[in-house]
Amino acid sequence: MKESTAREQILSSIRNALIEKVDNPYLDVDFISEVFHKPPEDMEPEVLFARELLAVGGQFIYCENEKAFLDYLTALMKQKNWPVISCKSDQLSNMLSAGSIPTIFDLTYEDETVVGITSCEKLIARTGSVLVSSLDSGGRATFAYPDVHLVKAYASQVVMSLKKAFIELRNKYPGGLPSQLTVITGPSRTADIEKTLVMGAHGPKELYVFLIDDL
Repeated sequence: MKESTAREQILSSIRNALIEKVDNPYLDVDFISEVFHKPPEDMEPEVLFARELLAVGGQFIYCENEKAFLDYLTALMKQKNWPVISCKSDQLSNMLSAGSIPTIFDLTYEDETVVGITSCEKLIARTGSVLVSSLDSGGRATFAYPDVHLVKAYASQVVMSLKKAFIELRNKYPGGLPSQLTVITGPSRTADIEKTLVMGAHGPKELYVFLIDDL
């Protein structure tokens, strides 16, 4: 008799498991209750987002309006000595141009620090995360390749949980969600090699979120 391969053995085990039904031994598992601690009732989602973003190594900048956003961005560029910002969104580029902020479409310009800016779909308050899509960011390279990722967001985009974000996205895109959705939580980091924390191994070393108050 021909000896079966490891793959065939695995598939056989799966088939047998599907055929031979057994009772669920974990009937008391709670799949409904929240897994996160509830924030203080008087804490606004925007405040919680800022707190959690800072906790994961991101930078938070509150902007009273869009003009303040342009002013703060201009000041940050001067402070960090960033000559230009990469931007693949025409709408965002026009906004930056109105504030006399130089932008470039290319992500491979010759400079010591590559800075890219995108908008976002949602901000997740519980985890301090930024949810971007292929429609608002211009593709994965715009937020994965630069050394510094800047995010322009509005207070109305802050939601408490990822579940809430997806509910609102399905309403926003009734014909189907964007082809790519990415959740970004703080700057890129890894400790895979000798358990030494390395920043920017798989993406930006720095993450800045400019939150524009539109509420």
